[in-house]
Amino acid sequence: MANRGPSYGLSREVQEKIEQKYDADLENKLVDWIILQCAEDIEHPPPGRAHFQKWLMDGTVLCKLINSLYPPGQEPIPKISESKMAFKQMDQISQFLKAAEVYGVRTTDIFQQGDLWEREGHGSCAEDSDGLGQCCSYQG
Repeated sequence: MANRGPSYGLSREVQEKIEQKYDADLENKLVDWIILQCAEDIEHPPPGRAHFQKWLMDGTVLCKLINSLYPPGQEPIPKISESKMAFKQMDQISQFLKAAEVYGVRTTDIFQQGDLWEREGHGSCAEDSDGLGQCCSYQG
């Protein structure tokens, strides 16, 4: 992750527009849905975009979520690692993204790995997780 200082001018305007798009209510609904769907002892993150992003960043919660959508024994991600190594965490996010696409989430509705790791597109992670929720409601 790049360590960036404050932005100015056009960069600042763009950042402000991105921040205005973030929906805290959507974040709260998603956190509640993910915890309920996973039916595991998953800790509730503190409110706020940075905490929500950090909660998803290692890929563990995302993998548990996609696995919870399948019958036991048919989970697309058989082993979920709770490793602190960045490459393992990125691999889990990648596995989640592939599994979400197979599940039926449109590729245009899926966030990119960098959205979590580069802390860019904060809102897209929430919006795309909402897309997974909508896909689940369509599939039953």
